[in-house]
Amino acid sequence: MKAYVVGGAVRDELLGLPLKDRDHVVVGSTPEEMTKLGYRPVGKDFPVFLHPQTHEEYALARTERKSGRGYKGFTVHAAPDVTLEDDLRRRDLTINAMARDADGTLIDPFGGEKDLRAGVLRHVSEAFAEDPVRILRVARFAARFGFQVAKQTMELMRGMVRSGEADYLVPERVWQEFSKGLAEPHPEKMLEVLDASGLSKKLLPEMRTRQKSFTGSLPVRFALLAWPLDEKEVEALSARLKVPNEPRELALLAARNRQRLRTAHAAKPPELLELLKRADAFRRPERLGELLEAARLAEPHLDTARLERALQAAEAVNAGEIASQARSAADIPRLIDDARIAAIAAAR
Repeated sequence: MKAYVVGGAVRDELLGLPLKDRDHVVVGSTPEEMTKLGYRPVGKDFPVFLHPQTHEEYALARTERKSGRGYKGFTVHAAPDVTLEDDLRRRDLTINAMARDADGTLIDPFGGEKDLRAGVLRHVSEAFAEDPVRILRVARFAARFGFQVAKQTMELMRGMVRSGEADYLVPERVWQEFSKGLAEPHPEKMLEVLDASGLSKKLLPEMRTRQKSFTGSLPVRFALLAWPLDEKEVEALSARLKVPNEPRELALLAARNRQRLRTAHAAKPPELLELLKRADAFRRPERLGELLEAARLAEPHLDTARLERALQAAEAVNAGEIASQARSAADIPRLIDDARIAAIAAAR
């Protein structure tokens, strides 16, 4: 048996990036032999093992044959006669289809190093078209590195969308890849690739206008993406992409209060308090912070200073003291609101 470092670790090393995890491919072995050597099996769909000391992943070299629609429609063959090149050939992009021998020799049968230097994302083989998730992976790598997609690869992805292969994308996998791309340094590149491939029409049909740049946390970035949409459109987009609660709720909060945020600079104290309450600002001030961050990024001219002063003034009100002096429990919410409105008015 012989083991090689493969994939992202080789790519990132060539780019001079810090290495997070190293994956290995093992050629010429069997599951039984790996177990005898102390490796712990963890793979469900194909033979993957954890090294007994380093706990890094070691996968037996394998090939895949298309047997159905979608990313799970594959039959995996892992055996001692599968070569390293066979294993690398099944990978998505040339920059991810390189390996290093134990002595440090680079093994690059598909020209990944050249494409890495040129900043090009190129498919390894026509088998790329068998897995629709790979369109999203290409878009994600474009967002990470700012690379261009090779013309032939883009044509292949367009064909996958036209043929209906992309219709079999599983929503959970879509969000997994999409959210990673949204969190990368160049999310706009991901959206450009999705537009050019035609996949945006299926995944993001609500998007009529597009933010040009993204910063902030993932919820802020998703709220920024969804900023032009109304509440129903945000709900539809979130359902299609299986967006988790936190980014979905922030995008919905933005959709429901976008117009109020635009006029907050001229709002009356009771209106400011109502906006703060709608944003749940007293229990979750950090969420209001994310909402305002998204608003300022989406509309740089937006003035949120008055709303922020209103929150500071309202938070200074001693709600506990007011509650202790109230004649009845029913009066407490009104009395606290009155005190907060007075504090907001004084802070103007």
